[in-house]
Amino acid sequence: MNRLAFNVAESEGAVAITPAIDGIALSKLVTDFERINGYADPAGGYGGIIPAFFSYGPLDTYFRGKGGNQGESDRDNEIYVLACECGEVGCWPLMASVVATEKGYRWEGFRQPHRPNRDYSAFGPFEFERQQYEQEIEALAKAV
Repeated sequence: MNRLAFNVAESEGAVAITPAIDGIALSKLVTDFERINGYADPAGGYGGIIPAFFSYGPLDTYFRGKGGNQGESDRDNEIYVLACECGEVGCWPLMASVVATEKGYRWEGFRQPHRPNRDYSAFGPFEFERQQYEQEIEALAKAV
């Protein structure tokens, strides 16, 4: 199982949230994946999501894959896991589906909506134990 954490930092007067998986920022993981796979037009350019810039709804609900992207995605339980480095999800986001499993949660089906030909099927999935995942998202919701 993977371990989820959130790096919370102030960016341009607002709070930015960057998920980390097994101690490595998701933005670094996906940038490395894109470079290795030849996606250099561009590779990376991701930053944390900024709740002040988009209506994600309650973060503990959002990271369970419920709500926050109504009208933005036709895929069930899909969320923005990263925004553009400028903080805007409409600019250059990374999206993933959050799937509740018997033992926890899984992030899968990653995609960059502005580059639909990119194949992220080898990126992830990331599996999280239920108690650890829920503790992290509840702590995040309280902190932000």
